[in-house]
Amino acid sequence: MNTPVAVLLSRKGSAVQAVAPSDTVADAVRVMNEKKIGSVLVVEGGRLCGIFTERDVLSRVVAAGIDPRTTRVSAVMTARLETIAPDMTLGEVMGLFTNKRCRHLPVVCDGELLGLISIGDVSRWLADTHRAEVEHLRQYIAGGYPT
Repeated sequence: MNTPVAVLLSRKGSAVQAVAPSDTVADAVRVMNEKKIGSVLVVEGGRLCGIFTERDVLSRVVAAGIDPRTTRVSAVMTARLETIAPDMTLGEVMGLFTNKRCRHLPVVCDGELLGLISIGDVSRWLADTHRAEVEHLRQYIAGGYPT
């Protein structure tokens, strides 16, 4: 839980999927489907403008009856997004996921986009950590480690 986000990001990688604000919703959804991801960052000229998520598709496009082929991502994206610093701990990030009811957090340092952490990334990290800890304890109990 005290592991910094930078450690998880170094394991996951810093590549992000992004679209331009002028891209259509249909274009963004196509990228999300092709990559099997739940969001894309909205970037223009190297600057993070927002995030476009599955929730945005449902609440701002489908529910509103808007045509995804003609609607620009900028019109329906989440522009006021939370970002996190690479030195934040996974415990702090889990708190943000819960309190802000979000599933994706861009990692930013000094205005530079370093990557994206999802709730799935954190869950995977925790599961792997717990598995390793259980194996370590199993080895210790079985006498595999000197006392």
